Amino acid sequence: MKHEYNFATVLSASARAAWQIEDVLPEGSALDFSRPFLPESLARTVSAEGLDADERRVLNQIRGHEYLTIFGLVEEFILPFVLDHVRPQLNGDDERVRALLNFASEEAKHIELFKRFHACFTRDFGSKCEVIGPPEAVAAEVLRHDPLAVALIILHIEWMTQSHYVGSVRNDGGIDPLFKSLLKHHWMEEAQHAKLDTLMVEALAEGRDEASITQALDEYLEIGMFLDESLKTQSELNLDAWELATGRRLGSAERAALGEAQHQALRWTYLGSGMTHPKFVASVAAISPAARDRIAEVAPAFC
Repeated sequence: MKHEYNFATVLSASARAAWQIEDVLPEGSALDFSRPFLPESLARTVSAEGLDADERRVLNQIRGHEYLTIFGLVEEFILPFVLDHVRPQLNGDDERVRALLNFASEEAKHIELFKRFHACFTRDFGSKCEVIGPPEAVAAEVLRHDPLAVALIILHIEWMTQSHYVGSVRNDGGIDPLFKSLLKHHWMEEAQHAKLDTLMVEALAEGRDEASITQALDEYLEIGMFLDESLKTQSELNLDAWELATGRRLGSAERAALGEAQHQALRWTYLGSGMTHPKFVASVAAISPAARDRIAEVAPAFC
């Protein structure tokens, strides 16, 4: 598969896009809790039946907290994966090594940024919001799979991030400006990570026969199902946090309906939007048209 980029051009672009945490989220920063945090296309809270405008805004903010905290969680398995990928060839292509080590360094920076965001959010939100984990357990489950399967789920996540910012966040003038800035700066560096992971996927697929690629795809889908179960748990944790924040207990039927709708919203956010991204689809098709077709069959359930 031909690209307009390589390790050298990505490294150069990364240097131009680089930023420091202190410039993005300085000490004392405050979120504007009078505004929503996530675009409606991701949050899907405006259509929540039985909730007034303030209650929908609170649910949106809980979703925003979940969004960046889960990004921090997934980057805790991306970081060791990238290091494991680069380690065997440290004496090889210098630009490749530098680009991948920079990738890992930026992921570590993002983890720290999202921890700072969590502290900023919890300081002013007023009540606790639980998130799935612990990160070490999630990382262990994901990283036990075939490296190509892991690289595919990471590529899925990287292109998903691009889709969210370009398609939903960038032109949304209603969301909190600080939250929007965090998403923008994350997107800027992830744009280069998506390219690097494309090159990693191609390297890991090189020389494999169709049976081996099919096995890796099976494991990619296995990781997806694990994440889906985790997202179902997260949708319930979000409702727990919402009830705590608003002081309102939902009836069992009302909670079940809202929980189902929110689980589907999380499915789209983290699974469907990645599986259907044209760049992700193109990378899979270049490896195996049959693998592309299998993902296309599965994807609608997560949209």
